[in-house]
Amino acid sequence: MNSGQKIVVIGSGIGGLVSGLILAKHGYRVQVLEKNHQVGGSLQVFSRDKKIFDTGVHYVGGLDHGENLYRIFKYLEIYDDLEMKRLDENGFDIIRLANGTTASHGIGYANFSKQLKVSFPENHADVDRIVDALQLYCTYFPLYNIELESEINYVEHNEVLEVGAWEHLATLTDNEDLIKVILGSGPLYAGLKGVTPFYVVALILNSFIKGSYRFVNGGSQIAKLLMRKIAENGGEVLRRKEVVGANYNESGTIRSLICSDGSEFECDFVISNMHPKETIHLLGRKRFKTAYANRVNSLPNTIASFMIYLSLEENTLPYFNSNYYDYYTDNIWDEEFHFNDSWPQMTFTSAQVSKNTKEYAESISVMCYLDFNEFKTWEDSVRTIVKEGTREETYEAFKKMCEERILDRMEERFPGIRSKVRHSYSSTPITYRDYVSTPDGSMYGIQKDFKHTHRTQINTKTHIPNLFLTGQNIIFHGILGATIGALVTSFNFVSNKQVIEKIKMYD
Repeated sequence: MNSGQKIVVIGSGIGGLVSGLILAKHGYRVQVLEKNHQVGGSLQVFSRDKKIFDTGVHYVGGLDHGENLYRIFKYLEIYDDLEMKRLDENGFDIIRLANGTTASHGIGYANFSKQLKVSFPENHADVDRIVDALQLYCTYFPLYNIELESEINYVEHNEVLEVGAWEHLATLTDNEDLIKVILGSGPLYAGLKGVTPFYVVALILNSFIKGSYRFVNGGSQIAKLLMRKIAENGGEVLRRKEVVGANYNESGTIRSLICSDGSEFECDFVISNMHPKETIHLLGRKRFKTAYANRVNSLPNTIASFMIYLSLEENTLPYFNSNYYDYYTDNIWDEEFHFNDSWPQMTFTSAQVSKNTKEYAESISVMCYLDFNEFKTWEDSVRTIVKEGTREETYEAFKKMCEERILDRMEERFPGIRSKVRHSYSSTPITYRDYVSTPDGSMYGIQKDFKHTHRTQINTKTHIPNLFLTGQNIIFHGILGATIGALVTSFNFVSNKQVIEKIKMYD
């Protein structure tokens, strides 16, 4: 493919922005079309009570010097301008089980192992086996390790994709609490017993072990920096441009994209950062092979979430530089996702860090699983900054009920928290669907399943000759996963060896 050709990217999530920037750096004419007012997908933030809240990205791993995301961000020329705060070295994540067991995840493998052994003094050998397994599985993913070639890789050893996380850990230890603690940060990838592969746990947990950070005043700074670099390389990111269809030539190639405001964007190639299911729906199911469309549309997505954002009274809650995963049931990884008498059975709590953060926290965010079907009554409503729709009073009442339930749970693990809350705000699976365009408000897109490895794999190439996919559904999700997915997409246009060699220069 020749640089100078025009590439239009649908969606400004990090996968779309990184793909666009790499290709703009290589001379392609890039336009990124974003339907919402704010760019960034899950990197979006919002402001309440003069405080910034992250909507989806609360902390990121792999950012210590020489680690994978550090090197990629250096290559993209955004790392030096990021404002970050490194999380607690002895406990970036703290897991608290229903039976009172508490354990910390430490930064660095030696410290990660050390902290686990403090909580499980009778299982030192088991901890060593688990740590070895985490590191071993990461070696099967060469690009994840910023290497072009490897003696072993998951393509030649597909069997590493077919190992269940819970199932594999059960072969390494008979201490179920230790298994639960290792998998306690499962909300990072919506872990499910009997479904989630071990490699997903290994890749994601490994990245956080190798440098966990919060972003000062929110993760939107990543999107802003990527957007600026795209512009510096001759590209542009356009807001409020909702793609609603495409024009095709006689060979079935996309000639232009049509937006809801009537504008049209001619293109040589299209990269969709949208969920594959949404991409098929948007560009016309008849344009894809029936078997492919049926497979993608039948794939289950990860669970949705309910988020509560707490604005705190000044100087009332000491700032905590760790994330808390609290469980209120023994059945972690197969919790109840519906609203019932025992909901929520899990909470993830993270303090927002701002330039003003010193001794006290200004705000915190709390996430719980909640099935999209709980909001079926209101699913036809749409409400964003661009589309200012309304929702019924019953919707607001249900949101308030959920908030109260979460605050009740918070009181169990953060006694007195209610007295420190100035205001509370919340978002639902419908909110996430409207702003990020994932089916059913799914947090992480397609659910990886070790029993159906090939069914859940999504190729960057599609049956439309000039349409490619990018984002969290290509490799795995999260900032790191979507960024690596963007690299894979860009390799359809530029030399993978050339790009990787440049990334490897940063150590």
